[in-house]
Amino acid sequence: MRKTIFLAAGLLFSTASQAQLLDMIKSTVKDKTGVDLNNPGKAKSSTTTAPASTIQSSPKSSVNLNSLTSSQISSGLKEALSLGVTEGVKKLGVTDGFYKNEAVKILMPEKLRKIDTTLRSIGLGSLADQGVKLLNRAAEDAVTEAAPIFASAITSMSITDAKNILLGSNNAATNYLQTKTQSQLFTAFEPKVQASLGKVGADTVWKSLITKYNTFTGQSVTTDINEYVTTETINGVFKMVADKESGIRNNSVMRTTSILQKVFGAQDKK
Repeated sequence: MRKTIFLAAGLLFSTASQAQLLDMIKSTVKDKTGVDLNNPGKAKSSTTTAPASTIQSSPKSSVNLNSLTSSQISSGLKEALSLGVTEGVKKLGVTDGFYKNEAVKILMPEKLRKIDTTLRSIGLGSLADQGVKLLNRAAEDAVTEAAPIFASAITSMSITDAKNILLGSNNAATNYLQTKTQSQLFTAFEPKVQASLGKVGADTVWKSLITKYNTFTGQSVTTDINEYVTTETINGVFKMVADKESGIRNNSVMRTTSILQKVFGAQDKK
């Protein structure tokens, strides 16, 4: 009889201990996860988390390069070139725009630099200085006519490998434009330069310079000043365009239109 009583008491104690242990587990689960094992369908709203498989990151602000079409990339490149031309012409087409900008200043033609040395040796350095200044004045005057000529070249330009150009060097688009349009630009722009050379008197001064040199040296030096200034003026514009393109590629603040932000933002992730 006594044995039976002890067995029954042991069972009751064991059952009570298990119940107490179970309550402790339930309490711990509820505190840590918010899940009430007494009511599995309800949980603390403040601690509920979505399953890992349903968590999504916020969309990225920039576009992936592979999602852009060649047409979009081409539009972005042309936009950058157009901005470069517009700003470049504005900076160059003022007094000293060429003359006091060492990056684009037009110097004495290379094959005539011996004229400069000779003229200075005989006291005519001021005439040489005036000649160089007038070359730059002619460029400053003529370049104001360049914008529509460059705009037409950019508009008609077919960028056949837009992605490679976008992923190229800092001035890849400018180089492409120069390669594809240099001769057409020269033909269209040369008459503007010729008119400007006459307008500022550069043609007369240079005729005097060369005549004096030939008289003093007994030589017969000639050069086409119109061709030289036309080439140097176009190169000056391209230099400004290249600087703008590089800025847009490397500084997001300079991407002032949606197409520039889209295309060159994608380029950032190349």
